[in-house]
Amino acid sequence: MSAHAERASLFLVDQRRSAWHDQAVWWVRQKRDRAARALPEWEELRDQASRIKAHALSRLADYLEQFERNAIRLGARVHWARDADEHNRIVHGILAERGVTRLVKSKSMLTEECHLNPYLIERGIEVVDTDLGERIVQLAKEPPSHIVMPAIHKKKEEIGELFHEKLGTPAGLSDPQKLTEAARAHLREKFLAAQAGLTGVNFAIAETGGFVVCTNEGNADLGASLPPLHVACMGVEKIVPRTRDLGVFLRLLARSATGQSVTAYSSHFHGPKPGGELHIVIVDNGRSKLLGREEFRRSLQCIRCGACMNTCPVYRRSGGHSYGVTVPGPIGSVLAPSVDARKHAGLPFASSLCGSCTDVCPVKIDLHHQLLAWRAELAREGFAPRWKRVAAFSGALVLRWTWLYRLSARARAARDAPRQLPRAVEAAWEAVRRSSRGCARPRRLCASCPRCAGSASASPICARASRNRWRTPAADACGLPPPPSWPPRSSSSPRTARAAASPRWCPAFPARTFAWTRSATRTTCATSISPSCPATWALPRTARSGSPIGACATVFCPGSPSTWRWWSPATIWSTTCMKPTSGSRSAAGSAASSRDRRRPRTSSRRW
Repeated sequence: MSAHAERASLFLVDQRRSAWHDQAVWWVRQKRDRAARALPEWEELRDQASRIKAHALSRLADYLEQFERNAIRLGARVHWARDADEHNRIVHGILAERGVTRLVKSKSMLTEECHLNPYLIERGIEVVDTDLGERIVQLAKEPPSHIVMPAIHKKKEEIGELFHEKLGTPAGLSDPQKLTEAARAHLREKFLAAQAGLTGVNFAIAETGGFVVCTNEGNADLGASLPPLHVACMGVEKIVPRTRDLGVFLRLLARSATGQSVTAYSSHFHGPKPGGELHIVIVDNGRSKLLGREEFRRSLQCIRCGACMNTCPVYRRSGGHSYGVTVPGPIGSVLAPSVDARKHAGLPFASSLCGSCTDVCPVKIDLHHQLLAWRAELAREGFAPRWKRVAAFSGALVLRWTWLYRLSARARAARDAPRQLPRAVEAAWEAVRRSSRGCARPRRLCASCPRCAGSASASPICARASRNRWRTPAADACGLPPPPSWPPRSSSSPRTARAAASPRWCPAFPARTFAWTRSATRTTCATSISPSCPATWALPRTARSGSPIGACATVFCPGSPSTWRWWSPATIWSTTCMKPTSGSRSAAGSAASSRDRRRPRTSSRRW
């Protein structure tokens, strides 16, 4: 079992919490869908963003040098870091030279990736995360479980207990508004006492040398404005060529992340404030290695919106901490093996490869293809588990040779034969019982019974058998499940049933046509179905030649609960919805018909 699987199993011990986490994250995904549908040019923006990022990565060195020149011209100092250790040493050196002991920090996934907080705390610098979610997990001494919603795994009651212990709020307080006010008062003191502020970078503009930080709380503005020293840390992939390109990403980022039209604060920084200092640290940390691999290069287009996590079924049910990396979810499963393939070899397998992450990605990264490519890469390097390599080799061998595939199918059928034996015995006994009793309560339509199919007194199907068959549709049931219930028959004769039902055209649904064609060996049912009529019923798809296809089959029309359809054997028959004119069903019929007229139904209705 991989490390991810072990941590996920611990998270799933509390089924109620895992279900709540699933629903909370999926709710954000639904907000994203509504925001995307409200923007007619959504797909055009995604295409444009993908092309801009691909172009920037194709000339990454040139744009980074252009950004450095323009940033220095604006008065900033630019530092370059090869890996996480060099990044931490640079930041600590900047702070130590100026005697900084109190640092306020807005959300930055890069600093989390480099583990900057414990590095600075060990060296006597107080680090306070000012993003509310980040502050919650910092007080709880936990890593963030989501790149946009760091504390999505915690409930408000748990946050109330944490604030009571750390901030002195009243015991039992769980009102989100009051908890937020308590956190605001606590953080305001930290802002006013800070000697330096550190922020991340969402987008760096090569054309101007400036950068943009997007937040919803305004904490980055306070952290960069109040202290005299501002340190900004960015990965090399954050670069965009021109200012005009920025609008494309700002429209995509907020909608993909939280379903907002735009983030509450999109702060532009062009040089230091008057009398202050601005230091920009540009970090590689394995990104150049990814850039050199064509199959994984597109993962550097990520804008860290978290949409792939909100839709991933594995992330939603296993939690962010189960991945063991700073950036969880599908994008983290692609990025982490590039840093340490042996340590994170299990992450590319923590995916169903459903492709939902690719569908929602605002820059159209083919994440599920890259996960599949990582699986092959890890298997070649020998990092994949042995049982997975054996299973993959066996599957490839079977699918390569047709005769071996057929042989394995026969072996599977032989293995499953004992399981099918009780069902076959039950079917044989049912046939004997029907032939001896004259089909008193047959389980299927009389057309499948050679002895009594022509009997006009036999009921087409009993209600209990209908419900059972509806729950587990048979393979020979005309393609769609039958209705959940059946009306009582007023007469066994088709003509009498037609008269008793007082046939009318159903205003909501047109007719269906059944064409029966007889060959030398079997009789086949071909159906012509109007797509606007969801009414379905069970009829045998085939019947052997020589078997009389008889007896009226009176069935429910699911499209209108008060009407029913009937079928009678003939070469070609048209069947229509018929509404009763008397009895207790008439009032319900008029109500159902008006309901059908108000709300159109489709053929995809599920019972």
